Order: sequence, then structure tokens, then C-alpha cells
Amino acid sequence: MKFDDNFMLGASTAAHQVEGNNVNSDYWIMENMEYSQFVEPSKDAVDHYRKYEEDIKMLADAGLNTYRFSVEWARIEPEQGHFDEQEIEHYRKVIKCCRDNGVEPIITLMHFTSPAWLIKLGGWDNEKVIELFANYAKYVAEQLGSEINYICTINEANMRLQIGALMERFKKQMMAKMAGNNESADNAYMEGQVQVGLNLENPMEKMKKIAEENVKAFGTPEPHTFVSATDENGDMIVIKAHQAAKAAIKAVNPDIKVGITLSLHDCQWTTGGEANARKEWNEEFGHYIEYIKDDDFFGLQNYTRTIYGPNGIVPVPEGTPMTLMDYEVYPEALEHVIRRVNKEMPGVDIIVTENGIATADDKQRVEFIDTALAGVQKCINDGIPVKGYCHWSLMDNFEWQKGYALTFGLCAVDRTTQTRIPKPSLKHLGSFS
Repeated sequence: MKFDDNFMLGASTAAHQVEGNNVNSDYWIMENMEYSQFVEPSKDAVDHYRKYEEDIKMLADAGLNTYRFSVEWARIEPEQGHFDEQEIEHYRKVIKCCRDNGVEPIITLMHFTSPAWLIKLGGWDNEKVIELFANYAKYVAEQLGSEINYICTINEANMRLQIGALMERFKKQMMAKMAGNNESADNAYMEGQVQVGLNLENPMEKMKKIAEENVKAFGTPEPHTFVSATDENGDMIVIKAHQAAKAAIKAVNPDIKVGITLSLHDCQWTTGGEANARKEWNEEFGHYIEYIKDDDFFGLQNYTRTIYGPNGIVPVPEGTPMTLMDYEVYPEALEHVIRRVNKEMPGVDIIVTENGIATADDKQRVEFIDTALAGVQKCINDGIPVKGYCHWSLMDNFEWQKGYALTFGLCAVDRTTQTRIPKPSLKHLGSFS
């Protein structure tokens, strides 16, 4: 099976996870605290900041024609109102490198990490972020807009709401444990319910120490980073920030295609669980439709399914194949989610901006790719406007609070030498182009 010549087939990364030394960001501060929730700091990451030419050439040589990456707000605007020309020039060079190698760049303006100064102002629960994010988007569009065709404003804009729901379930679990209920789900199971690396293993005493360090760093014990729990009001701030950024970009260059990405599960149900599944789907996707239906494309991100019963999420049966992220291995989910998105938001172009598997077994990754892409092709055959597929991730990288142990990459990296070691799955993915 091969996709046609116009199909964008590629891989994705996020700046903080691959570049290294993102010293002006909120995450850099938090991961280097004495009592950090992060199992290890990012440090040099996989040094993509300096080795991007090698990495993009590797992607192109494998047969891929698209690279989705993020530009780092904390680099570009390290202090409020001060834009670093040297850093925007760096990303201009990355885009040129893509072009020189026949690769279409898709850039993301905000992939979880924010400038530390923004968090000190109240972060993503302060409505000021709407204007501040739009100003940043305008600057990037002015500087790079003539050289790019696609911009994702915000990565997984629904992640804050998902984490809010997760933390509510986590609190109930902890209360149940304190009451002597040993049937409560374990932390690994809880962490596997969101598509981002979280660490819930910290004891209460350590959480107190973290809060104290947060006060020193950000002026509050609970800083409102992008990847922190929020409510409906915080969720709407994110959507307004997307809309403001989109308007700012279009004012500079109306030809740029602008979209957003959402983290979506294949929400299934057993007998009595349909209402719970539909409620979850509405929180993950449905309630956003009116705000994004006029975007130029939709960035769809899916890794697995979640099954609901009458009492909520149904635990995965013992013996079910699981990824290193404690997701069920279920590549069929991608086709199901594409079809559902198209049904509820017909006519909007879909780009799969993330889909992949955390595994140490690359043969399993190859099999995952085969099933996922077969589903994509079926959708295209049925007239669904799927315009591209970007696998997560180009390289093994820093999986947020979980560190470097979780391997999503099409390429391994020896971080002592920063040597790239392409896996068979990389060329296998490229063989579909």
C-alpha cells in the first residue's frame, strides 16, 4: 500500500522533548527543582537544536515528506515583550532545511511548555494569556509566515481538561485508599488514562516540598502551566487563545492554513456505559466543534481506546498487550476516531498530527504502523479528507515527567554520544510514500 503523492507522510517532535537546554521555560524550572515531579531533567535532550540538519535529512532519506515540529515560545520570547532575533533565525534555518530536503514543515506554536514569565503572571488560567499568545503568534507569522503553509496553534488544547478529570479520579482513589479500600486502581493505571507522561508516584510530604519550591519560582504553590488541571473556564481561555492566534496569523498571511490539535481516545462502551462514553467524547471533542469547525484543518492525535461501563472506565483485562505508557495496544483506534470526527465535523481536512506506540520492540511498532495506516487508507477510500499522517515520534525523547525511559521513536538515540540509530520502523513508515 502506498499513499498518493499529495499525502503528507511524516513524523512529529516537540521542541522541549528534543532540543535540550530550554532554560527559560516553566518545565526547565520544574524539572530541575530539588523535589521535582520529574523522574529526571531534560538537560541536552537529544540535542536536536544543534543536530536538526542530520535529523531532517534522516527523515527525508527514509522516504518521508513531512516534519511536524514546534517552535519554542520560551526561546523566541524569553522575557515578556522581548523577541530574540537569533532564536527566530534558528527556526528559519530549520524550515529552510526542511525545504532543501523536500520536506513540508508543519509548525506548532505551543507544545505544552511556556515561558517562565508567563506562569508568573498567572499562566494559562489568566485571561491575559489570550492577548500574549496572539502577540507571539503574530510575531512568528511576520517572521516565518512566508516560508510555511501549516501552523498548529496549540498542541492538545484539551489536555488541561483531561488532566483536571484525571486528578479528580486520582483524589477519589487516594481517599478510597485512606479508607482502606484496596480495590482502588494503581497509579500506573491512572497515568495511562491521558496521552502525556505523568508521574503520580510522589508521597504527600514531597508534594508539600514541591509546593514550597513553586512559590519561590513562580509565586504560587500551584502554578497554572499548560499541563496542569483546569476547569471549564480555563478550557475556554485556551480556545480563545487559539482563536486570537488564528486571527493574528491570518492578518499577517491569510494563505497560511491554521488549525489546532486535540488528544482523542476511541471512546467505546459496554452494556450500560454508553452515556459515560458519550459524555467523555463530548468533553474531549464535541464541545470544541463550534469553535474549530471553520479552521483550515484539524490536528487529530490518538494512541488508544478507552472503554466505559455504567460505573465509568472499565479496567483493561489482565493479559491485554500494553504499551510502556500503560495504554492498551490498539492501533485500530485511529480509524475509529477519524471516522467519528469526520461524521461530527464533516468537510474539515484532517491531519493526523500524532499517533504511535511506546515500546522497546520495534517489530511491534511496525505492526502498529501497518494497522494504523491501513485504517487511514480505508478512511481516504471512503472519501474522508485525511490529508496527512505524522507518527509520534521521529526519535526517542524526553517524555515529560516520565523522563527518557519511554521509547516512542522511529530512531533510537545514544544520549552519551547523541548518535542517531534509525530503527527499521523508520524506513518502513517511509515505504508507504
